[in-house]
Amino acid sequence: MALTSLKERVQAKASASHDDIEHSRGEDVEETPAGHDAQSAVVAEWLGRYRADVEASLPKHISADLFFAALRPVLPKLRRCTPASVLQSVITCARFGLIPDGQQAVITSDDRIATFVATYHGYVELMYRSGLVKSVVTGLVFEGDEWSWEPTAPAPLDFTHRPDVLASKKDRGEPLFAYAFAWLDGGARSAVAVVTREDAEEIRDDFSRAYQRAEENGQKNSFWHTRFSDMHLKTAVRRMAKLVPKSAELRALVEVEQAAEDGRPQILAAIAPETAALEAEARQAGTAAEASQDQPPVPRLPVKKGRVRAKPRRRNRDRNRR
Repeated sequence: MALTSLKERVQAKASASHDDIEHSRGEDVEETPAGHDAQSAVVAEWLGRYRADVEASLPKHISADLFFAALRPVLPKLRRCTPASVLQSVITCARFGLIPDGQQAVITSDDRIATFVATYHGYVELMYRSGLVKSVVTGLVFEGDEWSWEPTAPAPLDFTHRPDVLASKKDRGEPLFAYAFAWLDGGARSAVAVVTREDAEEIRDDFSRAYQRAEENGQKNSFWHTRFSDMHLKTAVRRMAKLVPKSAELRALVEVEQAAEDGRPQILAAIAPETAALEAEARQAGTAAEASQDQPPVPRLPVKKGRVRAKPRRRNRDRNRR
């Protein structure tokens, strides 16, 4: 199946019917047998049916074998999810070229809906790929750490953090805030994004539907419950992303995660691989053009001087000769 036909089918379903797209939370889904052999058979069948679509969605620089190696143990965990949501979440993850290994990205079950979630490492990876960001620094400041923050001071004197890495977790105390900043191409540095624990909890309570559902059903299994520190850092990285030049992929990633919060299909907000490739080529061409203008002028080669032929002497004529 071609990628374009898959996109057309998804958009057609979105306009005609929301049964598969919005996935009807709570819909009864046939469970996969728990046996290892049965799970392996289901994974093999799914990959046999959709592998070509996933490979077509991956950027050229991402190894398909690496992506599928990370995906195989994830698929059995999504057996209760609707088939449409599983396919769309995997395709969306593939389009961003992020590996669903729990480090760059996660595909999780959210009330029987398979959902793609980028980690803060995934956000940083896309910043690096853009070529607009050279380095990203992020961390948590604890009560026992030494730090200072003076926003009006020039970078890099405005922010310092000296963690006591030899201290025990108990001695370091509770986390005070998360921070993130980036060094940009050309040597400039972004402003420092700071998110206090209170800020993170307020964002969690007001905007995370996954957290709200996990609280309501008593399972407490959202990422805000199980990986609070990572979500705290991710909030700082997302806030910092507003302060740096953004690629089309990074803008789309923000939209995709917002679509999940709004209950909309993520795949419709994901950037097409062709668009990302064209933007990358245009950016590389622009960088090359700027670099060519910065090159020093080519020195002129010295001209080898040979023997100069003397002009013939004119004979002096006697002007008084008559």
